[in-house]
Formats: sequence, C-alpha cells, structure tokens
Amino acid sequence: MAETKPQGDPRVLVVLNVVLSSLFVWTVLTLAEFGGAIAFTWELFALLTTGLVIVTHLVIN
Repeated sequence: MAETKPQGDPRVLVVLNVVLSSLFVWTVLTLAEFGGAIAFTWELFALLTTGLVIVTHLVIN
C-alpha cells in the first residue's frame, strides 16, 4: 500500500486533534479519579493532552 498524507486544511486537523485528544484525556482522568487511581488536576490534564497530541501528530505524519 502506498502511504498517503492526510488531506484537508492542516489547521482543521490540528484543532480536531487537540479537541479529540483533550476529550479522551478528560474521560480517562475522570474515570481514573472515580476509581480512586489518580487525582484529577488541570496540570496533569494539560500534560497528558499535550503528550497525546504530540504522539498522534508523530504517528500520523
């Protein structure tokens, strides 16, 4: 299979990446806090969201 680059406006892709990554991290942190595994903090949320956005960007490109 030939590799294809994502098509569309790159700004839209970045915004979608940030929004979906933040929703995923918020869900995981909320469930982890509900289960007593970890405390939800905005610093942890920002750190994990940034990390997920970077990893997703590297995997896609």
